[in-house]
Amino acid sequence: MRVGVIGAGVMGENHVRVYTALPNDCELIGIYDADQKRAQHISAKYQTMAFKSLDELLGQVDAVSIAVPTFHHYQVGLACISKGVHMLMEKPLAQNMKEGTDLIKRAAEAGVKLQVGHIELYNPVIRVLRQIIEQEEVVAVDVHRMSPFEARWQNVNVVDDLMIHDIYIMNHLFKTRTEATQAVGYVDHGIIRHAAALLRMDNGIIAQVTASYITEEKIRTIRIVTKTAFIQADLLDKQVLITRSTRFYQTSLNMNYAQQNIVEKIAVPIQEPLWLQLLDFITCIKKGTQPNVPGEGGLLVMEITGEITKKILQAEESR
Repeated sequence: MRVGVIGAGVMGENHVRVYTALPNDCELIGIYDADQKRAQHISAKYQTMAFKSLDELLGQVDAVSIAVPTFHHYQVGLACISKGVHMLMEKPLAQNMKEGTDLIKRAAEAGVKLQVGHIELYNPVIRVLRQIIEQEEVVAVDVHRMSPFEARWQNVNVVDDLMIHDIYIMNHLFKTRTEATQAVGYVDHGIIRHAAALLRMDNGIIAQVTASYITEEKIRTIRIVTKTAFIQADLLDKQVLITRSTRFYQTSLNMNYAQQNIVEKIAVPIQEPLWLQLLDFITCIKKGTQPNVPGEGGLLVMEITGEITKKILQAEESR
């Protein structure tokens, strides 16, 4: 399968790197970016071709990763659909619900696979968590995703860029409809930099989700409260801990000493999420199956993040 990358930024370069490492599954044809100097730098680094136009690249590939700014997603997506090129679109799917809906409709009509780049679903920690909570009765979830500020995020809404990951994770883990009941945030020059949202799911689970671009430490944690355990997951350190009560063990084993609790450290496979995501994208095209992260899933999360953004901005205006 011949693949290409559209966009030569940080994420685009990562896609080029991983495609290059999958020679048995695909052939990286090249990269396109409006910034030709940047595209040529990346192409030289990974020994691939920098195309001078989007049409030229699309004429030589079967599938592409699209890693351009969100406001370009719709037009680039339409260009791919017109050429019958399958696409993995970095999140969010589109700039708004109307564009996202139209992309999904047109891709389906053209027989083009459309996968959304919610990469955290391929984090091995999330896969382990899903197996664990299948055996648990979950009560509540607390999620933190925070990063130090970088200049490239100057005009980026933290809800659309960071919090969107964790809302998709909630939908994936608990397979239920999620609703944003409350949301507050810190708004700087019209841009949301820090946000906290309270979510309620149809199955009664409560989730508190926090995202920030103004912390001095990078944090990616999920804490899950169940009726019998407290589960802590670190997506960066690839670590999962389960704390349980010792009452069962003390009674059944007739212990003559006291334990405060029992902590289980779960083994997490060492796998790169982007490698798993791109391999999954390639596989669904070859087998003719639906993507594990389809456009419809990306659109649903956009609806929720849109509601959170609306609540935060309305609260800011009423102050």
